[in-house]
Amino acid sequence: MAIYPQLIIDALKHVRYPGTGEDIVSAEMIDDNIRIDGNKISFSLLLEKPNDPFAKSLVKACEQAILTYVSEEAEIKGNIDIRYKTQLPPPPDKLLPQVKNIIAVSSGKGGVGKSTISSNLAVALAQKGYKVGLLDADIFGPSVPKMFGLEDVRPYLEPINGRELIRPEEKFGVKMLSIGFFVDPDSAVLWRGGMASNALKQLLSDANWGELDYFVVDLPPGTSDIHLTMVQSVAITGAIVVTTPQEVALADAKKGISMFTGEKVNVPILGLVENMSWFTPAELPENKYYLFGKEGGKRLAEKMGVPLLGQIPIVQSICEGGDNGCPVACNSESIMGSAFAQLADNVIKSVDNRNELLPETKKVEVKH
Repeated sequence: MAIYPQLIIDALKHVRYPGTGEDIVSAEMIDDNIRIDGNKISFSLLLEKPNDPFAKSLVKACEQAILTYVSEEAEIKGNIDIRYKTQLPPPPDKLLPQVKNIIAVSSGKGGVGKSTISSNLAVALAQKGYKVGLLDADIFGPSVPKMFGLEDVRPYLEPINGRELIRPEEKFGVKMLSIGFFVDPDSAVLWRGGMASNALKQLLSDANWGELDYFVVDLPPGTSDIHLTMVQSVAITGAIVVTTPQEVALADAKKGISMFTGEKVNVPILGLVENMSWFTPAELPENKYYLFGKEGGKRLAEKMGVPLLGQIPIVQSICEGGDNGCPVACNSESIMGSAFAQLADNVIKSVDNRNELLPETKKVEVKH
């Protein structure tokens, strides 16, 4: 089968730019330099802005489109260049050089309130005077924009030391970025693992995070490519695992702890957070109703030999705060504000103990 330029153009019409949903041909993102030599195909992607968080993902999507719609025998991998209007200086040797502590917040399964814990922990740490960043690494289900009332925000680039970097949004004293800032909030994110991992890398390397005392990373539930990308990209100080008292959640939390403490990853566990520990109605603040079992998280922490950092009850204000864009930790005088303030104190203590007793964190090298 003969390969000709229009065939390539037609194939690339199936590739859409994640930020807008427009196909890359209509968006004029294909440079006029398509080259064909037998089965070998090469061309350049033309991007408007440097540090585009979807650059590497677009390359992979273009490669797949050529193999799918042109020919399975096409030699395309490694032959797509990315061109910008301005050239970028080389990236720094170390990602996040001004960040003192990176805290990964994870859960063995979805629906246990991991993002709620991450967001309120970040706010509680900021209220204690620390410089705090929050990265929503839950690429396929970003919720940080909603929780902070920033659904319509679109970050912009700013020049820093000869590079143009993404400027994190800041609210309640927390710097934050989420893939949700760059995609249509009403559309599902349907990416292969490689595209999601590349987007995460750029949110880490091409953003102006600056100097931070604590960098909270809200990971996706379960275990995935995103978790591996994270531990291979930066040196994580320690992980927090979120669970509920329910037995099925505890079983998955145990697997989550094992993932971090496994020989290949070896990230210290800062502790376990038991969410939805009990229900307390507003009109009866002294009453506790154990809807999902009692102290399952406490028993798991003791069994696994990790600290229990906190037990967070269910109250209506948590749901209302997340829906209204104002995390409950903002009100430090409330019952829930006090609970998250105590959680922040316990996390600080656990991080200090980890840094005192264990060697300096290094980036994980995963060998296949």
